Amino acid sequence: MNRLLLATAASALIAGAAAAQDPVNVGIILGFTGPLESITPGMAESAEFAFAEVNEAGVLGAPLNPVRADSTCVDAAAATAAAERLITAENVAAILGADCSGVTIAIANSVAVPNGVVMVSPSATSPALSTIDDNGFFFRVAPSDARQGEVIADVLKDRGLDNFAITYTNNDYGKGLADAIAAAIAASGGTVAIVAAHEDGKGDYSAEVAALQASGAEHLIVAGYVDQGGVGIVQASLDTGAFESFIFPDGMYGQSLIDSIGEDINGKVIGTLPGVEGEGADTFAALASGAGMDPTGTYVPESYDAAALIALSMAAAGGPDRTGIRDKLLDVANAPGEPILAGELAKGLELAAAGTDIDYQGATGVELIGPGEAKGSYRVYEIQDNAPVTIEYR
Repeated sequence: MNRLLLATAASALIAGAAAAQDPVNVGIILGFTGPLESITPGMAESAEFAFAEVNEAGVLGAPLNPVRADSTCVDAAAATAAAERLITAENVAAILGADCSGVTIAIANSVAVPNGVVMVSPSATSPALSTIDDNGFFFRVAPSDARQGEVIADVLKDRGLDNFAITYTNNDYGKGLADAIAAAIAASGGTVAIVAAHEDGKGDYSAEVAALQASGAEHLIVAGYVDQGGVGIVQASLDTGAFESFIFPDGMYGQSLIDSIGEDINGKVIGTLPGVEGEGADTFAALASGAGMDPTGTYVPESYDAAALIALSMAAAGGPDRTGIRDKLLDVANAPGEPILAGELAKGLELAAAGTDIDYQGATGVELIGPGEAKGSYRVYEIQDNAPVTIEYR
């Protein structure tokens, strides 16, 4: 009898060990097609780089298996269908993403929150995401565009610039960002002559540019997408001579725009996107460069941090329980606790799994001020010699 009990116990232990090694699926839903498709590969690679670092540490007891899905960035129906597949067919423990604000809102409202699945977006910045009914399941690493509007207004005032036209891509991201920028410029004493939407996917933007020029504005703020209408607006402005001074919020950052327009864009752009300097950023830059990634790519550091937060929350929760991940995420992201920088995920996982408080700072100086809200800072750049050049951080 004792031998039988021992054999049964041993069998159970072996079975349990085998089960513990079953991969845990984690969704990565980003715009692999659509208006941000040139920047999405870098974001996905960065997230998977973090998951690989987690797997190498071996602390979780089971490898994390990233499963990609296409948000399209703009098609809410396609994005929610893709998220539904991740949750029901792939049984993901959490979702990294989405990227663009409109599809992020759609996924959160229709799929993720009703199913109790955490979303951590590296790049959805619409102020509308601050007030969605998310039951604590939505987080983002990038700050709200309400903050970006303030930063842009401050930069422009400091440079003595005034009298702006604003064009925005006609969706939740564009409208929220344009409103934030216009309000911040007005509050700082500046002038916005016109705020007008543009549709993506058009071959000719000369009519839109003519209307913007007719306002009498001197500078054009383009709250658009780097691979869609935004680049068309800029090209038409340069072709017609309507504008030669541009301000680019985050969605317009990307080498693809510079390559498309060429040297005519040099010296004519002031841009902003989330970014930070310091030890964590420097460490991530070295690690990413060593892995063949561009650490300055749009939302590349944020994607690493979003993935890291998911894994660290699992460790603190004692496993891939969806509600446990939600309940631990703010704890691992904020003080008090042992600071954890990029490249220190093994240390962070071990501490979190042991019940020790950690303060994940990562690559971007992570500080979450509540579900769905990140404090964040911004990198200010100019385009010089066919490349973006960092000027300062704010």
